[in-house]
Amino acid sequence: MPLLFALLHATDVLPIGVLQRLDSIIYDARLRWTMPRTLDERIVVVDIDEKSLAEVGHWPWARVRLAELMDELFDRQQISVIGFDVVFPEEDDTSGLQQLRRLASGELKDEPGFLQKLQQLQGSLDYDALFAKSLQQRPVVLGYYFTSDRGGRTAGVLPPPVMDKGAMRGLPIKVTSWNGFGANIAPIASATPLGGFFNPFVDPDGVVRSVPLIAQYQDRYYEPLSLAVFRLLMGLPSVEPGFPPEGSVPGEYNNLESVRLRLGQKTFSIPVAESVTTLVPFRGPGGPEGGSFRYVSASDLIAKRIPPGTLKGKIVLLGTTAPGLLDHRVTPVGETYSGVEIHANLLSGLLDNRMLVQPDYARGFDLVVLLLAGLVLAVALPLLTARRALVLSAVVIAGILALNFALYTGAGLVLPVAAALTMALVTSALNMSYGYFVESRSKRELANLFGTYVPPELVDEMVKDPDSYSMKAASRELTVMFCDMRNFTKVSEKLQPAQVQELLNTLFNRLTDVIRSNRGTIDKYMGDCVMAFWGAPVEIEQPAHYAVKCALEMANAVRRINEEQRAKGMAEIGVGVGLNTGMMFVGDMGSDIRRSYTVIGDAVNLGSRLEGLSKVYGVDIVASETTRRQAPDFAWQELDRVRVKGKEQSVAIYWPAAPAGRIDAAAQEELQVWAAFLEAYRAQDWDHCDLLLPELRRMNPKKFLYELYAQRVASLRTLPLDPEWDGTSRFETK
Repeated sequence: MPLLFALLHATDVLPIGVLQRLDSIIYDARLRWTMPRTLDERIVVVDIDEKSLAEVGHWPWARVRLAELMDELFDRQQISVIGFDVVFPEEDDTSGLQQLRRLASGELKDEPGFLQKLQQLQGSLDYDALFAKSLQQRPVVLGYYFTSDRGGRTAGVLPPPVMDKGAMRGLPIKVTSWNGFGANIAPIASATPLGGFFNPFVDPDGVVRSVPLIAQYQDRYYEPLSLAVFRLLMGLPSVEPGFPPEGSVPGEYNNLESVRLRLGQKTFSIPVAESVTTLVPFRGPGGPEGGSFRYVSASDLIAKRIPPGTLKGKIVLLGTTAPGLLDHRVTPVGETYSGVEIHANLLSGLLDNRMLVQPDYARGFDLVVLLLAGLVLAVALPLLTARRALVLSAVVIAGILALNFALYTGAGLVLPVAAALTMALVTSALNMSYGYFVESRSKRELANLFGTYVPPELVDEMVKDPDSYSMKAASRELTVMFCDMRNFTKVSEKLQPAQVQELLNTLFNRLTDVIRSNRGTIDKYMGDCVMAFWGAPVEIEQPAHYAVKCALEMANAVRRINEEQRAKGMAEIGVGVGLNTGMMFVGDMGSDIRRSYTVIGDAVNLGSRLEGLSKVYGVDIVASETTRRQAPDFAWQELDRVRVKGKEQSVAIYWPAAPAGRIDAAAQEELQVWAAFLEAYRAQDWDHCDLLLPELRRMNPKKFLYELYAQRVASLRTLPLDPEWDGTSRFETK
């Protein structure tokens, strides 16, 4: 759905104003980020500022003052060219010449002396003629403006057009057009044939971002002030419409690709947008303090306060920053931007060939990006987990922005991005929202199934791919644990029922927290016994490692409970843990009335038998050979080889002394001596055993295991040597 709306917008079937505005905001921000913010030394703004109005007088000034200004600029300052961002649509009557002429044709027409004197003074009082004379034979571009109203009012004389109607080949080119104008009076307009309009192009949001590079009036085409100044600097090349090469564009095509300036064999192309406009390549913030162009007060030049030659070779634009003269515009780089500086920025871009353009294929580019990004998201997002979907969305959005920014900075192409960006964001948001609700439902379902067995963090992992988990039975290699409380029955006989309940709840709460923190799944509580397993329903790496770590932490938890028991004057409780790793069946098992997620199999039975052997060997944890082999990061003490009830094959059993990195030197030495003892024991070398046992008792006097083996050695010494004996102990009880 987001893709459909974005495509309708991109094809102009259903333009969305918010997206158009967003494109403008993105363009403005990108323009501000990439502006050079450097001073262009070539262009100088001669400013009719507040200071000039205070010294010279209100605008318009007497044109004799402007004539003096022209002489100062060309003769004393030696500028290269000047463009006027002001217009002179009315005659100057500040000298009183018009009034004197009316008197000469009226009341004083019979006064020969008056008429003779007027004839003598007329040349010095005709300020328009004086100003026009100051413009003649000098590189000057006059300014004027176009208007659009019902009356089509005109004032002054337009300069010659740069193209006539035939230049457009009769095609309906979308050119900005007006039906009226305000130009310079004939004496001034005839002094220099070159002129340019200073109308900018105002976007619907009131911001000036571009200037028409060609404007139409009565089937003739005119150029803006900045282009006229640029052509004058280049030697006045001709202006031609730039059509794309024949055959390069399929179908009917009614747009210009560029505006071309041709001088002999040399051609300079200026890319244009659909309405034959060009974007203004702003250099930086505007105004005298903006740092893009040098500003010189007109009053300083008229008063000759600027040293001669200071502006030698400079391109001058005459304009105003005085607020009262109302020549300010809203631009992407400032809300009160001087109109003259808009032309200065465009002229600077033309001189550097640093132009920005929104090409005519911008809409097609937008459609391609929309389709590619939309299809990738539409196909891939439903197949991915929430995290991967978020990563993909971020990659697609970053790719859209990176491509757009690279084309902007590398080729000056201004391409739409709002539709594609919004489509990607909305699509991602909808997918995440849908995923959130589906995930919430899946999590509730999984929580109902596994919440009482599995830690919440494992449920969170399961939610990422809920279809991979079910209660259906499967065969897996898991690690199972049985944990039984020693002496609990004897202790509970001396307690009230409520105290037994409190003690049992305390034990189970502590042990359950330990199991869950080690990613274990609780199978069931059986009286004072807890059964748990690792590796299902969530497969984890090194399940045996987590199980052994959990067993050690559970033994420590029981020790802390015993400290609390002693503080209350109550008897202590022991713990026995059996661990085994092997293939077992796991799933939802039971009757129609009562079912549970559990494990069964021969490997499970062996785990239960090992828990019972912990009493025999006087240790809190007994683990099988397979568990020891899959948890190598612990220091192990082999206890014995046993053949338990229901098993014909002997099994090596072990006790985890500590994590391998935390066992001290004395304990390591003890394990080495014990290994030597077991080797002598299984070789029936009773004398060697008698030598090692005292050493072991000295190292660990309280360890019951050494007492057990001392009794065994004493008993076996009385029997003849058995060549078939392998040191295995048989247990017929559960």
